[in-house]
This record gives sequence, C-alpha cells and structure tokens, in this order.
Amino acid sequence: MKSIRLDRALVTVIMAGAGIFFILPFIWMISASFKPELEVLAYPIQWIPTTWRAVENYTEVWAGALPFSLYYWNSLKVSVLTTMFSLLISCMAAYGFSKVTFKGRDMLFVLVLVTFMIPSQAILVPQFIMMRWIGLFDSHISLILLGASGVLGTFLLRQFFMGIHNEIIESARIDGANHWIIFSKITVPLVKPALATYMILRFIWTWNDYQNPLIFIRSDALFTLQIGMRKFADANGEFYSLIMAGAVSAILPLLIIFIIGQKHVIEGVAMGSVKG
Repeated sequence: MKSIRLDRALVTVIMAGAGIFFILPFIWMISASFKPELEVLAYPIQWIPTTWRAVENYTEVWAGALPFSLYYWNSLKVSVLTTMFSLLISCMAAYGFSKVTFKGRDMLFVLVLVTFMIPSQAILVPQFIMMRWIGLFDSHISLILLGASGVLGTFLLRQFFMGIHNEIIESARIDGANHWIIFSKITVPLVKPALATYMILRFIWTWNDYQNPLIFIRSDALFTLQIGMRKFADANGEFYSLIMAGAVSAILPLLIIFIIGQKHVIEGVAMGSVKG
C-alpha cells in the first residue's frame, strides 16, 4: 500500500511540474501584456511588472488604428453561428445514424467517415469555385456553411446516442411520439455532456481558424480576429507588449467557454470511460 501511495505521489508531483512548465508561456504572455516595452524582453524575466501599463496597452489594442473590436465581433459572430449550426446538424445526423433504421444506413455512415480522411487543403479549390458560383464568396455565410457540417461531431455524438437503450425509444414510440419528439425531448437531454464537449471543440476550431478566412474573405470589414491579429502583428511587430495584449484578448472567449462547459466535459469523459 505504501509503495502504491508513493507511486501516486511521485506521478502527482511530476504531472504538477509538467503542468507548471507548460503554463509558463501563458503566464509570460499575460505578464508581458501589462508591461512597458522595455521590460518585456528584460533578462532575467520579471514575472511581475515593475511598471504597470495595462490600461495603455489594452487601450492601444482596442482603440488603435486597426478596428480590433470589429475583427473581434466578426470572429464571435462566425464562431457562435457555426457552432450552433454544426451542433444541430451533427446531432440530428448522429441520431439518424444510431436510432433510425433505414436501408443502407451503415454504408452511408462509412461514406460520411471517409470524407473525414480527405485533407481540407485538397478541397479548397472546389469549395472556392462553389462559393464564387453561388455568390457567397467574401461573406461570413461562406465560413459558417463550411464549418457547419462536422463529420467528427457526427461520429462523436453517434457513439453517445448508441449508448441510449433502444427500450427507451420503443417505449416513446408506443406512446405515440414521433422521431422529432424522441430526438428533442428524450435523447438530446441524455447526451448533454457530449454536446458540451463538441460545442467547446467546434467553437475553438472556428475561433482559431486562419485558413478559411484567408481564402474566402477579401473585405477588410469582414476579417476575423485571426486575420486581424496578423495585420496587427505586421503593424506593431516591434511592440511585443501590444501583441501580447492582443493575444490575451483573443483567447478570453476560449477560456470563458471552457470554464462554463468544463463540468459537462468532465461528465462526458467519465461517461465515455464507463462505457469503455
């Protein structure tokens, strides 16, 4: 017993040290965003600024020459709408592939999974031509549509839907409930942890997406935050304190959405481990 406790303590200490090591760049970024420029690259590192310039740095980011707030709003709009549509489509597809019996269902699901193996770069040209053809090029709608269908979300949610006993579905069918009632009132509440997990992943992927806005957006007023940060870094490349202030501002929504949904994520991981 003592050896087991010592092993656990050793593993805990090692993991704690690794966690601190990996979080140090994040702490440095926050510290640098509060410093005057001369202290950012000081050696040895001054983790606590001697002179605080939080107001000046963040004011320069949000009220400077570049419309940082507009880029922020564009990213927030695209990320929220993409996440909503992707959750709806993936959830409905997962229910159909797990609880609705129809001819060729399994073969169709395999074909859907095969599309996940195709690199996104390989279909950029067809997507570009299609968006130009239907008149959605240089619009946020194109970004939302491109991210709305998620094969990974369908696969992830299908695994949780398959964990719901068919007896529950059959009982609801006997009581006269159709598939929409069963889907919305019975099955969806049972897979909330999986929905929260995929919601966080989808939001993070969309928020951090650089490739699609770079290809499908041309107007400066429609740029998302990732493209805006590139412009901001080009304009303020020698001012690391301002770049760090912009980076801290950029990751705040990711931290907020994770803090809000982490309880459901932990529940989803626990449910997955039990099923495994």
